[in-house]
Amino acid sequence: MRLLGVEAGCRGVRMEFQPRVRFGNVVIVALLCAQVVDGALTYLGVSTFGVGIEANPLMLWLMFAVGEGPTLASAKLLAGFCAVVLHLQAVHGIVAALTLIYVGAAIVPWMQLLFF
Repeated sequence: MRLLGVEAGCRGVRMEFQPRVRFGNVVIVALLCAQVVDGALTYLGVSTFGVGIEANPLMLWLMFAVGEGPTLASAKLLAGFCAVVLHLQAVHGIVAALTLIYVGAAIVPWMQLLFF
């Protein structure tokens, strides 16, 4: 029986990853890591410069309403959940594109603002 690149036999499970599955695994890990880094940088940024530095109006409103920590934790958990759903739907190209967009639109600006 073959399912998603994993072949199961009667005597055990033999893992045989296809290149597409490996690519999917790499990009989901990259996106989840990007979420963690963005959460940390955002928290550092709003702690340093105040919540007014946040560019996302929904996040800004939530930070004023419930605080920076709960807002960032909730947003990152939701984003991670959505990323895993996309991964399980095997739309790895979309997950890869989101990872690149996320790095360019969220992580790089925070890095420039905080460290350069």
